[in-house]
Amino acid sequence: MQQRVLIAFILCLVWTATAAAQSNFSSGSTGADGAFAPTSSQTITVPASGVFNYTTVSIPAGVTITYLRNSANTPLTILATSDVNIVGSLVLDGQQGSGSGFGGLGGPGGFTGGGGGLNAAGGSIADGPGGGKGGPLSTDQQVCGGGSGGGYQIAGSAGSAITSNCNASSTVSAAPGTSYGSRTIVPLLGGSGGGGGCGFGLRTGGGGGGGGGAILIASSTTITFTSGTISARGGTGSQNIVCGQGGGGGGGSGGAIRLVANTIAGTAILNATGGLSGAQGGAGGIGYIRAEGFNLTTFNPGNAVVSTGLPTSVTPANLPTLQIASVAGVAAPAIPAGSFQGSPDVVLPATQPNPVAVVINATNIPVGTSVNLTATTATGSTTTATATLAGATSASSGTANITLSAGLSVLTATTIIDLAQTGALRPLLINGEKVEKIEVAATYGGGSELTYITQSGRRVHSLR
Repeated sequence: MQQRVLIAFILCLVWTATAAAQSNFSSGSTGADGAFAPTSSQTITVPASGVFNYTTVSIPAGVTITYLRNSANTPLTILATSDVNIVGSLVLDGQQGSGSGFGGLGGPGGFTGGGGGLNAAGGSIADGPGGGKGGPLSTDQQVCGGGSGGGYQIAGSAGSAITSNCNASSTVSAAPGTSYGSRTIVPLLGGSGGGGGCGFGLRTGGGGGGGGGAILIASSTTITFTSGTISARGGTGSQNIVCGQGGGGGGGSGGAIRLVANTIAGTAILNATGGLSGAQGGAGGIGYIRAEGFNLTTFNPGNAVVSTGLPTSVTPANLPTLQIASVAGVAAPAIPAGSFQGSPDVVLPATQPNPVAVVINATNIPVGTSVNLTATTATGSTTTATATLAGATSASSGTANITLSAGLSVLTATTIIDLAQTGALRPLLINGEKVEKIEVAATYGGGSELTYITQSGRRVHSLR
């Protein structure tokens, strides 16, 4: 049997120092994209960089701009040198799961829902740090479960199950997708997908909903709403349920909306709710919404739960990174899928001997740091290996020799950075307490778990 390896590729580790009070915030926009003032609704694919550099932005009443993810699935950043006025709508919702078992795509920066199980098989786990779990199938194949909801600010809901004669069952269930992220939404990351439903008999389980996208809007002057809408909702899990023949997909979690300007004003409709579930599936958890400005006195976000603060940097400097560069001498593709939901990024021949050499590159991480490599199969079993970084802090690498199982695997690299051992990292405070270490698990597309460890031992999760 061929060994096929999905590369869990890049991490961008981001941190931010506590913002000092400023008299003026600059978005950093170059203005190269000019003024954005659409007169009709349209669909726009996020650019490869993920960033639009506008002078001004004006979304009039009745105009809806729907953003689609690019091939690298970068979050959307809109920068403006002057005013941003939103009367119409910006949409970055995750897609609904498919009745034919395909997981819904996430919005830009959000993650794909899990696939439904084919025939008598459990559903698959969704992409993302809080990805919903697949609906399980009991060993006697008489109980079939729906996928659980994806998590983000809060965990998703667990899936439930039914028996072949349509009675509710508590013997199997899909554990909810876990919470992650921080209220500052640094780094910018979308919602996680919902898990796929179990397939029963000759029917495919329902696909999970995609996670809501992630958007940052920053203006060097003012962001003003006139009942304008920004939507980054999680996708709904597919019903796809016929009594005793399958489980529905879980809902994707809501995404992230971050607004930064000197002044934010007006009445806004901001939506980062999780997606609903299919039958027996779990609902997605809510995402994050944040507003940063020196003047928020006339800003009204309605019923949305919004954290607030002073403006901080749009793009932090000195970003540490981990990258799985090659497996058995085969270079990782420029834009890997890093997912059980798509085609494998790297295919190794059946004759490939174990253990397999995996090269890991890093930047802005101290030389001598140990990096743990984990290979996870679609069934959840794991094998591990370790690499030690050598070279220079600005550019280092290491090799881990890991034993791979036949079939699909996702590779994940993890490490812990001790802030006292490197002068490249700026001091970081969380609620006034100094952070001593940053623990990070690197996976493709920014889907990494970042945990701040403070002096008192408090662990604050930012993402996975």
